[in-house]
Formats: sequence, C-alpha cells, structure tokens
Amino acid sequence: MFDGLRLAVTTLTVFPLRAGRVDRSAAAVAMTTAPLVGALLGLVLAGLHEGLRVLGAPAMVAAGVTVAAGVLLTRGLHLDGLADTVDALGSYRSGDAALEIMKKPDIGPFGVAAVALTLLIQAGALTAAGPWAIVTAWAVGRLAITVACRRGVPAARPEGLGALVASTVSPVALLGAAACVTTLATAAVPGRPWQGPAAVAAAMLVVVLLVRHGVRRFGGVTGDVLGAAAECATTVAVVALTLGAPPDPLW
Repeated sequence: MFDGLRLAVTTLTVFPLRAGRVDRSAAAVAMTTAPLVGALLGLVLAGLHEGLRVLGAPAMVAAGVTVAAGVLLTRGLHLDGLADTVDALGSYRSGDAALEIMKKPDIGPFGVAAVALTLLIQAGALTAAGPWAIVTAWAVGRLAITVACRRGVPAARPEGLGALVASTVSPVALLGAAACVTTLATAAVPGRPWQGPAAVAAAMLVVVLLVRHGVRRFGGVTGDVLGAAAECATTVAVVALTLGAPPDPLW
C-alpha cells in the first residue's frame, strides 16, 4: 500500500518521496489512488486561486496563475503526453509508426495547438470556478488514469510506464475510485448537487472514447496516453462544472 502511494505521488506530482518498491502490485495501488493525489493537488490549487482572489487579483490572472501552478506541480508531464498523443493521432499512422512519433522529443503543430487550447480553456473556465470545483476537476483528471489502467486495456509497448500500469486496476477498485470522486463532485457546484456527477460522467465518457481510439491506433496505452486522458478529463470536468455559473468580471 505505502509503496503504491509513494509511486502515485512521485509519478503524478513533483513532490519528492523516498523511492519504494516499483512493480505491478505497487502500480495497481498507485493507479487506483491516483484520484486521491489529484484531489490533494486540487486542494493546493484551490487554495492558491482563492488566496489570489482575496488579495484582489483579477479573475483571469488568478485563473492563469492557478493553471500554471498545476503545470509546475506535475512537471508538465500530462501536457507532454497530450502533445505526443495528439501528434501521433494527427499523423493518421498506426502501430509502431505512430509510437515512433510519440517518442520523438519535438512537438508538432497538432501537439502545440492541443496544449495551447487546453491551457486556454482551463484558465477561462477557472475564472468562474469555486474551490470545490477546482478540487473536483483535478480529482476527475486523475480518475481518468484509473479508468485508462482498468483490466482489459493492454499496453502498447512491452516496456515503459504503460507496460507497468496497464490492466492493473480491478473492476472493484475502479468502481470504488469512481464512487469516491462522484461523491466529492456533489459538493462542486453549490445548489446543484447533480452537476458535479454529470461532469464526472461526461469526462469519463471522453476518456473511454480516447482510450478506445488509442488502443485501436497504437495497440494499447502508453504513459503519453495516460497524460492525454488526464488533461482531457480535467478540461471537460472544469468546463462542465462552470456551466451556468454567474458572470464574474475578468479584470
């Protein structure tokens, strides 16, 4: 358990912890508890966002700094995965040819556009997000990783992060993680307890479709696909959670 929690924190954040055992058993715990790490990360970001607003920062500035802090606290790892995955999908290649594109150190136009638009949408949505919406959105983003690592989803390569974590999450563990995040989501939008769970469902639908497409094109999931799933889910969730929010001056 503790090795898995350490692996989750060191894989999904910049927080340094002493290395523990790294194997499929620890990976199963790490991928199952990923939403917990996401919620804790969301708490940090929500505190930063609310603190900036209390100090008088404009809504757009507070949102932009919060999104930037989220990138720093995750080493930009998920955004890198998003860029590589979109570049590979945009190439219309499959199998090993697509995986080679994902391994290249440079980022193509599809990847640049995906990263820029994702950050823009997240920052725009955060101008109307309350603290629990932020916590929920980042927890949902990491629930995407749990979903992508469920039993039956293969790894695209025999090595790498994907091979370590693919198919490690049991159906029972997946249902437990999803139930916890959905419960958390009921408090995300004051006065509308249904909107949070609806946002979770919408984000997970996108993740399931993305993973299915990745398996068809790449032969399975990779670490990049997991990162792309996390960013897509976070973005869909934060947008869905702020729909119908009262207007807030941006400047």
